[in-house]
Amino acid sequence: MTEPDMLILRNVQKTFNPGTTMQKTALSGITLTLHKGDFVTVIGGNGAGKSTMLNAIAGTFPVDSGDISLNGREITHLPEHRRAIFLGRVFQDPMTGTAASMNIEENLALAIRRGQKRGLRWGISSRERALYREKLASLELGLENRMGSRVGLLSGGQRQALTLLMATLKKPELLLLDEHTAALDPKTAEKVLRLTNQLIQENGLTALMVTHNMKDALALGNRTIMMHEGNTILDLDAEQKRHMTVEDLLAQFEKVSGRELSNDRMLLTR
Repeated sequence: MTEPDMLILRNVQKTFNPGTTMQKTALSGITLTLHKGDFVTVIGGNGAGKSTMLNAIAGTFPVDSGDISLNGREITHLPEHRRAIFLGRVFQDPMTGTAASMNIEENLALAIRRGQKRGLRWGISSRERALYREKLASLELGLENRMGSRVGLLSGGQRQALTLLMATLKKPELLLLDEHTAALDPKTAEKVLRLTNQLIQENGLTALMVTHNMKDALALGNRTIMMHEGNTILDLDAEQKRHMTVEDLLAQFEKVSGRELSNDRMLLTR
């Protein structure tokens, strides 16, 4: 039985600085469907529209035309803060997504209360604290013993792992990952990717992950899409991914787009 559609983009268009010398079409009528439980990796050259697509889904800016729906709910014109109730998001910068001046426990409390009305005061129960300790222990970073530590004191990898946990704590309808390992060293990036896959699988999440690493794109998830000039030019299912190499992917891109990616950052991490 086919899983229901979780995310649908229909002919979404976005142009920045229209009518000026800085005009740039970032999304040129992109149409995309994610089914419930899909883990889709997104690749493409610089300026292909990958991050713009994630920002359009998150509501960071209004789109010019087209429709976006999430789990049967029309969200095209829904403000960003209201979409945040249904979405989990991890950014490229480890400093984004957490409150540096608050401790680990307080950050997790904010995450689990997302979308709820907050009074002047709220306490953290012993049961809640035990849940945080259990979740942190699963990261295998020793953070369960540092719940009173300020987040600003954590390393980039620890902070990104915490942000991942915060983004998935309430099992969002859709998890958006925008090159969330790009600012980390290779060893730390590998660990964060393992944690990403673990949290997605354990929670049965639907996820959309933008990456510049073609090898990671093929290794993770059940689908890989490639973007070029604001639209999708390749959409590979699990079976196609299984038999695809980075070299095959590059050849496919050149065949469909009519250009090479020889100077693109994407090639530096094959």
